[in-house]
Amino acid sequence: MSKLKSQLQQLANERNQPCVSISLNTHRTHPENAQDAIVLKNLLKEAENRLVEEFGKRPVADLLEKINQVEGSIDHQYNLDSLHIFLSNDTQEIIRSPWNTHENIVHISDSFAVRPVIKMYNRSENYLLLLLSQSGVHLYEALDDTIVHEIANEDFPFSENRHYTTHSDKRSDSKYMDDLLREFFNKVDKAVLKVQHDTGMDVVVICTEDNYSHLMHVADKASVYHGYAPINYNHIAPHQIAKQGWELISNLQRQRRSEAIAEMKQAVAHGTVLTDLQEIYQAALDGRGDLLIVHQDFMQPVLMQDDRSFELVDDVTAPDVIDDITSNIAWEVLEKKGRVVFTHQDEIKQLGNIALKTRY
Repeated sequence: MSKLKSQLQQLANERNQPCVSISLNTHRTHPENAQDAIVLKNLLKEAENRLVEEFGKRPVADLLEKINQVEGSIDHQYNLDSLHIFLSNDTQEIIRSPWNTHENIVHISDSFAVRPVIKMYNRSENYLLLLLSQSGVHLYEALDDTIVHEIANEDFPFSENRHYTTHSDKRSDSKYMDDLLREFFNKVDKAVLKVQHDTGMDVVVICTEDNYSHLMHVADKASVYHGYAPINYNHIAPHQIAKQGWELISNLQRQRRSEAIAEMKQAVAHGTVLTDLQEIYQAALDGRGDLLIVHQDFMQPVLMQDDRSFELVDDVTAPDVIDDITSNIAWEVLEKKGRVVFTHQDEIKQLGNIALKTRY
């Protein structure tokens, strides 16, 4: 995540004439990903034609050379769900995303169209994945649906529940057995909290409902646990439990987007919501943006009149046009510690295609 954040900051802050941003949906498997190369080739040709038409061949000769070379540097066998290419005289950045993009498109402006990277940054999530059973406990760091590595320290992995008794007379003492179980889960919780404190990552647990209930009863800080997915003892390989963990995180993210829309609707009554694009842009520049919600299908090209105002246009190929001002707005809000949500949920359209809740 830190690498993605660094890439986003670099791309969003670059001002160059021109900056070329290319986005396309891609495929993870063969033979579908064979068509990705054809789509990319067509988009690169479109970028080349637009650059020559707008700037002439000689002023952008170096950039045209980059465009000619970038195609050969991409191995489509490693494609995810979308591909994003950012090219300028100073930059060549290729980012694969596990999220679809709105459309296959070329942007040419004096800044990069970073909207898909912001979406990826917002929706990618690092978290801890706890595989919890009384026969052994493992803790992993996960990114989306992939295990990054297993945590190995003085606590993890636990080989088994060491809090048991071999005395048959004690096994019939339910209070004694419950105390042993409580001590085991208490040790697990404290070990998890140490890692959580150091990493800042919250936790998804793979376990039985009964074990999760025991863990929650002793948890010192239950809020760091996002929930649990039921354990299947035949499918506890890291890649298998990572898919379970990511499904739970994805559902949680959908819930957060719904809550953000509800928050925006409530803010309307307090007069703190802007829906005019020009006003939204100016508030974002001033650091007043608390929560920005943009409908996934909405894009708006503009021609800047000065640093703070613009004219809406239809022709994205016209000279000096910013292909999509929502990309700039989203970055201004995010950089100034606001929240940004891109959503397919049509509930937001009651307010328009874009809405900004302001801080004051």
